[in-house]
Amino acid sequence: MRHSRGFALTAGRSVAPTGSGGGLLPTRDLTAAWFLVVLIAVPAWVLTIGQAQDMGVEPGTMGMALPLFLVLWVTMMAAMMLPSMAPVAITWVRGIGRQSSGWARTVRTVEFVAGYLLVWTAFGLLAYVALALSGSLVDDHATAGRWIGSVAFLLAGLYQLGPLKYVCLRHCRDPLGHLVRYSGFRGPTRDLRVGLHHGAYCVGCCAGLMVVLVPLGVMNVAAMAGLALVIFLEKLSPRGVLLGRVVGVAFLVLAVLAPFQDWLLPGLQGSMPSMDDM
Repeated sequence: MRHSRGFALTAGRSVAPTGSGGGLLPTRDLTAAWFLVVLIAVPAWVLTIGQAQDMGVEPGTMGMALPLFLVLWVTMMAAMMLPSMAPVAITWVRGIGRQSSGWARTVRTVEFVAGYLLVWTAFGLLAYVALALSGSLVDDHATAGRWIGSVAFLLAGLYQLGPLKYVCLRHCRDPLGHLVRYSGFRGPTRDLRVGLHHGAYCVGCCAGLMVVLVPLGVMNVAAMAGLALVIFLEKLSPRGVLLGRVVGVAFLVLAVLAPFQDWLLPGLQGSMPSMDDM
């Protein structure tokens, strides 16, 4: 009870991100936790880059059926998101997994990650629909890509500057108070439920950033790496909130430029004529 009270007070006054575990884990456990994250994230990046090289950057879903798209989407999200959500997973293992040790603790962490990725899979359904519609419009109307790209950057910018973004970002940057709430979860699926709950906040934090994959290309490795870096810094850097707002303003500028700069829209090119041909 005394520890829980102290944990709650710490969560209440914390305004900085938890960092690489917030100093809550012994060195051995911290190393093991980060090793698990690397063990998942590195192969995910290797698979994503390999698939991107095979497919290239094209409009829409690039002819992928929904099941294949979701597999690739989850792989991409594992590559992009796991490094930034590692502190939450580590804190969960330390704060809630006290009854577990060894492999049992690892299994609980894997369940948490599975719940997290399940939310991103659901978001992937929406992404598939958006990409399919944008690809169809580009195929039917040669110049539609410019305006789709402009709208996508506009929506992303407005979301980055909007209140929902920062409600979710506060959760992702300082999750200790929420982890105290999660300590009341019971049953064999408690870690899965925590992953689902935190995943929903993470989607809310990153949704605007994901929107720009429509104009930039869903398999654009450079775009994915850039967004992954922004996500990491937003959640873990002391200046993360400011960075989010700067990125939002940058997206608004790109929304103005997109109809006139084809190079900003590699994911919407298709058969779109160049500005020189107009």
